[in-house]
Amino acid sequence: MRLGLEQGRVIGCLVEKQLTTPQQYPLSLNALVTACNQTSNRDPVVRYDSTLVQRTLASLKEAGLVRFVYPSHGGSATRYRQVLDEQLGLDKPALALVAVLLLRGPQTAGELRARTDRMASLDSSLAVNAELERLGALPEPVVLRLARRPGQKEERWVQLLTTDAPGRAVADSGGVGVAEADRLPAFEAGPGACGDDVGAGGLNGEQEPSDSTDGGFRSLLDEVSALRAEVGALRAVVEQLQTEETKQIAAIEQLQARLNP
Repeated sequence: MRLGLEQGRVIGCLVEKQLTTPQQYPLSLNALVTACNQTSNRDPVVRYDSTLVQRTLASLKEAGLVRFVYPSHGGSATRYRQVLDEQLGLDKPALALVAVLLLRGPQTAGELRARTDRMASLDSSLAVNAELERLGALPEPVVLRLARRPGQKEERWVQLLTTDAPGRAVADSGGVGVAEADRLPAFEAGPGACGDDVGAGGLNGEQEPSDSTDGGFRSLLDEVSALRAEVGALRAVVEQLQTEETKQIAAIEQLQARLNP
């Protein structure tokens, strides 16, 4: 069984916090619930409770993707750490890219470069593309480059670890064929796993729309995909401006400290 939406969100949050706030990692349950429910840097925005996150953690532990760190030496809470990088043999740049794709959906190389800035060293969009190409060429590919759709200026990349409906719909619209779909990595997540497997009948056993009836849906999906790409690009610009503003404020404060010792 492949990872479901909840599993992808939890493992993505664990990776993100490991790389951005290592002093607070491994995460407590409360911190992980908060990370999952962030309204910024998340697509889609969700509202998980502690019970759902605990159940998801149990399924990820059974799959060998999460480890529980039990309290000792005065600790009061169990904490959780991911081992996705160990299972897939991912270095820090690759792990950062996978985490951002898990948390924010399909993105361009430029967006990924901006959004992994705090997690790993990827000096250019060319470096990002090279890393993504490597991940997509693995025997069990982790990412896929989607064909550029009408209204899009750049190709986007999607992660292939989860089988949630939005991610699969985007991948299908980009031309994922049967042979490529069969190469998606599979994790034995056990009976507690979240998400549904994808069979010949489509997600949740529903039949795929026929060529004669899905034209309108495809057209609408193209428009939505284009709008999502534009919004993603704007978010990346805003994040970059916020980062620059923070740096400038810090520089001003340092200058003021020197002038007024």
